[in-house]
Amino acid sequence: MEALLYISAIIAAVSIAVLIVFIVVTLKAAQKTLNDVSHTLENLETQMQGVTTETTELLQKTNNLADDVNQKSDKLNALFEGVNGVGETVNEFNGSLRKLSSNISKAASKNQEKVSEVLKWGNSIIEFWKKKKNK
Repeated sequence: MEALLYISAIIAAVSIAVLIVFIVVTLKAAQKTLNDVSHTLENLETQMQGVTTETTELLQKTNNLADDVNQKSDKLNALFEGVNGVGETVNEFNGSLRKLSSNISKAASKNQEKVSEVLKWGNSIIEFWKKKKNK
């Protein structure tokens, strides 16, 4: 019976030793995995710093470009306002010409007889001058 007790103690000791070996192997594998994760995170941190720097530079360039576009847009607004002023001036000039043309038409219709008489005299003078020149 004592032998059985020793055998069971040896079996328990061997199974504890095997369990400890498997735990050690598992912990070693876990340690290797954690080391790999640590290196990966360090590489990721380095890459993120590079990306952050590039993003900051890109943001600054974008802000500069937006400022430049705003300045040019303001200059174009001034140009369009000037063109608008020219358009208004041309419209006013056209209105003045229409009024003048209308006034001339009214005056011509009122004095149509006088105008035809002036045209006859003008034609007569031109013919007389041509005859005089031909002689």
